[in-house]
Amino acid sequence: MTDESRIPTNLRTLLILEIVGNSDKALSPTEINQHIGLPKQTMHRLCATLVEEGFLIYEPSGKRLRPARRLRSLGVGMLYASHIHIGRRQILKHVAQTLGETVNFVVPSDDGMTYLDRVETDWPIRVQLPVGTHVPFHCTASGKVFLASLAPAMRERLVRSLQLKPYTSNTFENADKLLESLETIASQGYAIDDQEFMDGMVAIAVPIFDEKKRFLAALATHGPTVRLDPEILVQHKTLLSNAARQLARALVDE
Repeated sequence: MTDESRIPTNLRTLLILEIVGNSDKALSPTEINQHIGLPKQTMHRLCATLVEEGFLIYEPSGKRLRPARRLRSLGVGMLYASHIHIGRRQILKHVAQTLGETVNFVVPSDDGMTYLDRVETDWPIRVQLPVGTHVPFHCTASGKVFLASLAPAMRERLVRSLQLKPYTSNTFENADKLLESLETIASQGYAIDDQEFMDGMVAIAVPIFDEKKRFLAALATHGPTVRLDPEILVQHKTLLSNAARQLARALVDE
């Protein structure tokens, strides 16, 4: 516990954000305060301010806090900082050149996955998903590998809260079947999109974890079915997994 009298006022909210951001579960103000030791009223006032400003949000129970959109956006912005971006690009370029296919760095957002960075293929026939594109959780390789990374109880709650919109005839529309597939993905360490999001497109994604096994992003590659199929993509799993570990180290080192 930190000595409350020695914590500068403008540092207290940063410590709260750090504690919530580093936790693998939602925390109550009392649980957060176990690490800081502020007066109870001060802690609740600071948490209320962070909720009001959009950095934290209470879970539906109203008792525990988790990162909200503004804090997650801050984290994404840090991932895109110039020095980090340069190191990441070099890894993505190497993977793209080795595979001969487009490679994507994808992060979770409130309502799906967001393409934060990518290296394009030189093929004349390719699937265009530019940086900034938002795609669903339930029918994309990156989205499914994120869902599979969650603790089982949290995974089930999130899946059952999703609208499983059918994008193609292969899209999972049944929550139980999707959950069953996610168990397999969690154990095998990769996810395949077999024309579930877009007819004529297949993809594979692997998770990028930090040293505490928390999901940071997905590393994915995709392409048209005239050139790729799930069996070919699975052959790239080792290369992608090795690159994911390199990306994790690069992010932590920076």
